[in-house]
Amino acid sequence: MSPLAISTHVTITDEEIEIHAIRSQGAGGQNVNKVATAIHLRFAITGSSLPEFYKQRLLALKDRRISSEGVIVLKAQRFRTQEKNREDALARLRELIRGVAVSQKKRIATKPTHGSQQRRMDSKTRQSRQKALRGKVI
Repeated sequence: MSPLAISTHVTITDEEIEIHAIRSQGAGGQNVNKVATAIHLRFAITGSSLPEFYKQRLLALKDRRISSEGVIVLKAQRFRTQEKNREDALARLRELIRGVAVSQKKRIATKPTHGSQQRRMDSKTRQSRQKALRGKVI
């Protein structure tokens, strides 16, 4: 296998990714009990060759796929073949790591416009009048 390319400058070697074939869950007939087509992928963040920036962001993520020891654990069993599941697991690992590289834009709090506030108050007044008309007639 070739190294997993995260970006143009960042790659992960095969030695850093631990891949095991396991039996898939769910329905599948007689074949499901004989063939190990699912892939169990483990990637230790702290012991990897990733730049420190990636490591810090990955460890800060609140993701159930990242254990408390800093190991990414992925299980791929979407496809019927081991090779497709291996590709799927590696693609998911790549996307998880790429996701932390993109920094979120800081949200700038805005105030409602005068017009929107006025429209809101007008609709509340209209609703109030309408409900007041529903009362008992004396």
